[in-house]
This record gives sequence, C-alpha cells and structure tokens, in this order.
Amino acid sequence: MASGWARCSAARQLPLRLTVGAFFLNSGFSKLGADEATAEGLQQFAATTYPFLGKQDAQKFVRLLSAGELAIATALLLPVVPAAVAGVALTAFSVGTLGLYLRTPGMREEGSLRPTEQGIALAKDVWMLGIGVSLIAEGVNEHR
Repeated sequence: MASGWARCSAARQLPLRLTVGAFFLNSGFSKLGADEATAEGLQQFAATTYPFLGKQDAQKFVRLLSAGELAIATALLLPVVPAAVAGVALTAFSVGTLGLYLRTPGMREEGSLRPTEQGIALAKDVWMLGIGVSLIAEGVNEHR
C-alpha cells in the first residue's frame, strides 16, 4: 500500500517539479556566462533590498546565484530528492525574490500588492512559493 501511495504522490508532483525545475535550469545556465554589466545590474538590484549582497564582487554574486538556481533545479528534477527537501529550497528562494518584489520601489502600485509593469517579473514568483509549500506539504504527508 505504501508503494502505491508513493507512486501516486510522485505522479502528482511530476508536473510541478518538471516545470519549475526546467525554469530554474534555464535561469541558472543563462547566468553562467553573465558579462560584467549584467552581473553588476543583478547585484545592484538585489542589494537595494538586501544590502549585504552589495559587499561582494558582482561576478561572484552571479556565480553563486547561478549555482543556487542550478542546485534548486537539480533538487526538483531528480526524483530521488524528497519532495519536502525540494520544496524547502524552492520556498526559500521564492521568499527571497518576493522580498525584492515587496521592498523595491516601483515594483507595486502605490498602496497595493498589485504589480506594476516592472514588478510582474518578480510577482510571478508567488506561484513558485505556492509550489514550494505544496511540495513541503506533500513531503510531510509522505512520511506519515
């Protein structure tokens, strides 16, 4: 019975893990060869909300960001990684990007959670937060 539950659980997780994992894989690989201007732009944007990120080298920041995204992609795409572990990684990353959305001026309409045109790229991360929390819940449920 337990193996039937595990197969059903894995089947439910597959679309979530594949779509978000592919997204992170693409994003991580695209940052691997970032030029200096791109690296500085990404670092400056992140440092507006998280000032400690402005203290390191921009290229190092982008390499670490890329490595983090590739690690999350791996956790999502490898079925041997438990759902709760993949969900925690995805949730943590999403909380960070949603922090950028909520704290960066110009991302939201004044006095609202509704995104501006510039904020849409970060506001969409709320979906990744929902998927991460769902994977955590699924993973916890698997071990009951």
